[in-house]
Amino acid sequence: MHLKTILGIAFIVVFGALVVNSFGQQVAGYENFAEATENGRRAHVVGEWLEARPAIYDPSANQFSFWMRDEIGGINQVIYANPKPANFEDAEKVVVDGQMEGDVFVAEHILVKCPSKYNDARGLEGEAPTEPASL
Repeated sequence: MHLKTILGIAFIVVFGALVVNSFGQQVAGYENFAEATENGRRAHVVGEWLEARPAIYDPSANQFSFWMRDEIGGINQVIYANPKPANFEDAEKVVVDGQMEGDVFVAEHILVKCPSKYNDARGLEGEAPTEPASL
């Protein structure tokens, strides 16, 4: 083979390995707080905000903290170095992306899953839309 071909193949292999390694670290399945504590790496935890516990935004530190229950019942404090996400109070589910640091989950991103305004407004969960009236 020619030197250019070998160098090209080597470049593709190295680039591919870097992409797979980076992508593999970014795409992890959902975990609970116990699993996130155990493995010590970045995790996505799904749960619900505990309204009975304090949710506080500190503007001087630009830090929002709240308590969350994961899907198996584990409860942890979550700290997010940004303001409270929009529609946080309306969330059915909250997905936090980050990692455990001691007893606290430090979130880099928060995804708020709100109920569909269309289903709530019409009360039609799962029903087919009605036909428009003809003129």
